[in-house]
Amino acid sequence: MIQSSESDNLPPPIKNRRGHALSRLGSSIVDMIMRFFDFIFEPLQNAIGIKRMAYIFLLPNMLIFGIFVLFPMLLNIYYSMTGGTKLFPQDRQFVGLENFRVLFDCQNYLQPGTCNEDLFWRAVYNTAGFVVFQVGGMVLVSLITALILNREIRGRGFFRSVFFYPVLLSPVVVALIWKWILQREGVLNVFVTAMGGDKVPWLLDPRLATFWVVLVSIWALMGFYTLILLAGLQSIPPELYEAGAIDGTDRWQSFRYITLPLLMPTLFVVLVLSLIRAVQVFDQVFVLTGGGPGTATLYLVQYIYNTAFANQIPQRGLAAAASLVMGSVLLVLTLIQLRLGRASEVA
Repeated sequence: MIQSSESDNLPPPIKNRRGHALSRLGSSIVDMIMRFFDFIFEPLQNAIGIKRMAYIFLLPNMLIFGIFVLFPMLLNIYYSMTGGTKLFPQDRQFVGLENFRVLFDCQNYLQPGTCNEDLFWRAVYNTAGFVVFQVGGMVLVSLITALILNREIRGRGFFRSVFFYPVLLSPVVVALIWKWILQREGVLNVFVTAMGGDKVPWLLDPRLATFWVVLVSIWALMGFYTLILLAGLQSIPPELYEAGAIDGTDRWQSFRYITLPLLMPTLFVVLVLSLIRAVQVFDQVFVLTGGGPGTATLYLVQYIYNTAFANQIPQRGLAAAASLVMGSVLLVLTLIQLRLGRASEVA
């Protein structure tokens, strides 16, 4: 039997009085807090004017941005023009653009082995290949998944949550799960040997390791981009499809002439976001392969990390210069994508 609490046994008038007392107490607390803020902000508003009060409310945000974004950015620019192994800025030697000269000192940019800093260029080409296959596969898989989940299928809400679930996991957790599956004694090789095959070194072969790095990244992030594309699909008026059906259009024609043009702005958003994230790939690959085998999965961010922190002789100035090069290229690519996106909207 469920036991009732003491308050349930009280007569209704006593319950009402207690409720009113709690309500008055809450109102008094709120009133005290508001009076406190009035005491602070009213003289300030009289002093600087109501229009300038917006800057006061923006000040905490701007302080956080300045301390954790703007200041590190400026410090990174300074580090890129210094040399030596010292950590603190005042102890470092100013070398100007020497670090950039070292990075771009190559006989043939298409052959990383001819470059002074060959690991940087191997990381550049690895990152470019990763971006092409990961972003292309991500957009394609996310678009197909969004188109399927946009249809009237049984359990649509369940499947939407299932596809989005990997996004909620930490990239390190995702990498550890897949490493457990793909290692030599992992789950995948258990199935391979059970079917009579030999164990496959999934993460020790350069091509296989690159394939799995791309696949794991797509698996982990596709739910986020699928959700964006699904929102874009649901914003398309259904009347357009009804009008197309009256004109005799099939599914392919409806997709080509209705869905794709109206979804193009959302596709460009997905393309830009996935491009930025792909260039910055680090944590999943670092845990899954460590950049190996050899330098097969060494990407730009890991090169910067290794150069600044993991190498026996840290070269923080060189790492800062490499990060600025990566940031500049990423900025240019993003501006190009946004420009093309605006051009497609106008057209």
